[in-house]
Amino acid sequence: MNEIATAFSIPELLYEEGSFGVFALVTLVLGGGAAWLTGRAIAQTWRRPWQIVAYTLILGMAVRFIHFSVFGGTLLAPYYYAVDSAICMGFAFLGFRTARVAQMINQYGWINEAGGLLRWRRKTL
Repeated sequence: MNEIATAFSIPELLYEEGSFGVFALVTLVLGGGAAWLTGRAIAQTWRRPWQIVAYTLILGMAVRFIHFSVFGGTLLAPYYYAVDSAICMGFAFLGFRTARVAQMINQYGWINEAGGLLRWRRKTL
C-alpha cells in the first residue's frame, strides 16, 4: 500500500516540467487568459457555445508548443495536450458565460436581471 502512495503524484498528472510555476505561467495565465478572451469573443458575436471546443483544441496546441519551445517540454504528448486543452476549455466556457450574462442583462434589461455571476433571470412584475 505504501508503494502505491509514493508512486502516485498529483503534480505529475497536471504538468511534466519540474516546476509548478512554469505550468501556472504557460497553461493557467497565458492559455487561460487567451481562452477567456476566446470565450468572450464567441459570446459577443452571438455564436454557439459548441464553437468553444474547436477553438480551444487549437489553443491547446499553441500552449503545448510554448511548453515545448520555451521550457523544453514534450511537443507530442497526448495526455498533457488533453490537460492543457481541458483547462483552456474551462476558462473559455467561463469567459463565454460571463459575457453572455452581461449581454442578456444589457440587451434585454426590460425582461432580464442579474441572477448571480453566471446567471440571469426573468424580472418579476
